[in-house]
Amino acid sequence: MTDLVQQAAAPRSDRHGAAFEARLRRRHAAERRFRLAGLAAVAVAASILVLLLGSIAGKGWTAFQQTRIELEIHFDAAEIDPQGTRDPAVLAQANTMKLIRDALAARFPEATGRAERRQLSDLLSSGAPFELNRMLVADPSLVGRRQTVWLTASANVDQFVKGHIPRDVPAAERKVNDLQIRAIDTLTAGGALTKAFNTTLFTAGDSRYPEQAGIGGAIVGSLLTLVVCLGLSVPIGVAAAVYLEEFAPKNRWTDLIEVNINNLAAVPSIIFGLLGLAVFLNVFGMPRSAPLVGGFVLALMTLPVIIIASRVAMKAVPPSIREAALGIGASRLQVVLHHVLPLAMPGILTGIIIGTARALGETAPLLMIGMIAFIVDIPQGFTDSATVLPVQIFMWADSPERAFVERTSAAILVLLGFLILMNGLAVFLRKKFERRW
Repeated sequence: MTDLVQQAAAPRSDRHGAAFEARLRRRHAAERRFRLAGLAAVAVAASILVLLLGSIAGKGWTAFQQTRIELEIHFDAAEIDPQGTRDPAVLAQANTMKLIRDALAARFPEATGRAERRQLSDLLSSGAPFELNRMLVADPSLVGRRQTVWLTASANVDQFVKGHIPRDVPAAERKVNDLQIRAIDTLTAGGALTKAFNTTLFTAGDSRYPEQAGIGGAIVGSLLTLVVCLGLSVPIGVAAAVYLEEFAPKNRWTDLIEVNINNLAAVPSIIFGLLGLAVFLNVFGMPRSAPLVGGFVLALMTLPVIIIASRVAMKAVPPSIREAALGIGASRLQVVLHHVLPLAMPGILTGIIIGTARALGETAPLLMIGMIAFIVDIPQGFTDSATVLPVQIFMWADSPERAFVERTSAAILVLLGFLILMNGLAVFLRKKFERRW
């Protein structure tokens, strides 16, 4: 009887086991498909990122080099300082362009015509005479001597040397003519033409000539703007977070404030630019296109991020810390200052750095307050006219010259470097000071 029961039950048990195995296989297959879909999404995102960064780096790395030409200059005293005063004001205004023409004529005696000599002069940047003027002001003893100097080549020559202007196209389709190509080949063969690190890119302000343009003014403007931004947003943001988290009563008014802070964190940045235009410029009459106004606008935009991050960091501190401090007689202010804030500081610093990184990469609000101005001089103070790095990139991207394309890409690489550095610092601080409860 028992055998009959076992025989009757066996097929049913097998059927249940087979169904279970089938369901298990389908579940494992679904899990594998989900995992593969996640890996594919990560691979696609990484590929797009590598493609983007590779495209930018491929166009921009050449901007970190600048072509320079060696010439033997005779600093003729009769031409640049006929009175022999060695006055810096006189030397700064001296006609050094004639010295360059004379040096080119001596270097290429076969160029006898006026048009040919003009074409040879175009090998050098229009800022080359000012380089000689600065040399004379820095060292007046050069007057009357012959000196071998390296001068900046023009943008067209620079692009030709870097291979961005091909030589095997008709002369009408390239910006470097046959005479200039022969001169470049002669200078290269004689070791009088080289590519050096482009210090101008980091020390100069904007210019209409690509070989003279730099991001130095934009970097200084960004730093001045961030100083104002952090000077306002950090103390106000942290103080507001402390009050809302530790002291404010829980009622509908504080709930309304919290909702508005969360909404402000999602407001498009250009709205803050419109607010700055309407209030700071039109009402208070603050200077247009100045780091002071830019810092005020970016502080308004950064405040919600700092407040939210600071509140989350303080909320993560266990209540037992507060209760223990209150139990030994500490006041609520002492609890916050001596216990809660030090323990929440890693999260607060992370929020500050992330908010600063967001402010550093903003363009739209600063366009609204006039920081799109063409600024040649590097700003010296908070009220001087200035621009910032993202706006400088925006302006250069609109220029048709090939040399500005590589400088735009180079400026993007510098900006990305700053952003990666700041985000890396935020991760480092969080890992270093983070405590697990």
